Amino acid sequence: MAKKSNSTQKFLPIKEVRDGIVVLKTGGFRTVLMANAINFNLKSRDEQEALLGQYQEFLNGLGFPIQIVVQSRTLDLDKYLAQLDTLAREQTNELLRTQTAEYTGFVRELIGVANIMSKTFYIVIPYDTGFEAPSGGFLGKLFGKKSGPITTGGRFAEIKTKLLERTSLVSSGLAGLGLHNVQLNTQELIELFYSTYNPDTARRQKLFSVSNVDASVIQNIKEAQQGQ
Repeated sequence: MAKKSNSTQKFLPIKEVRDGIVVLKTGGFRTVLMANAINFNLKSRDEQEALLGQYQEFLNGLGFPIQIVVQSRTLDLDKYLAQLDTLAREQTNELLRTQTAEYTGFVRELIGVANIMSKTFYIVIPYDTGFEAPSGGFLGKLFGKKSGPITTGGRFAEIKTKLLERTSLVSSGLAGLGLHNVQLNTQELIELFYSTYNPDTARRQKLFSVSNVDASVIQNIKEAQQGQ
């Protein structure tokens, strides 16, 4: 009799994603900010020194740890190329249609011979309570709900408030460094984990393309949030 393989989900530390917060099986809670990057090498010496000083002050001003994650992945241009193909077909000007088709062919050839990578920067903000989520055993079924989100003794709202305060503090500090950032919501967090643990499947079956949210989009989202 073949041994039944364990589900990958069993080995993940994530219990659920709720209200833009990652709930860990150990009882920890996390929010995730996505930030753009600045080219440090293009700064003058004085600007570099000032930026380093501001970064040091930012870190020293935090009373809790943060985690900075840099994710590198092959640049996905499938949607972009599909849009170019559509534009080329719908173009009534023969010259523009030819130029669009040639450009599309050039991009396809380029990504075929070069491994073009994109980098995305994430900042993880923690809040740990020491609470352990109920397991699937007898005690877990007895004291926990059979379905739905886990409970934290009615403290989720309180924990969420404290975690969002930390998140706002980090976000403001990053903005002071010239790093536009935005907090990932529930859907975006699910897509992030989905594409991280299932890169091949995610390329074929897309949920929400977080990789398409570049620096300009982050800035627009941030301004929209501030205007509300």
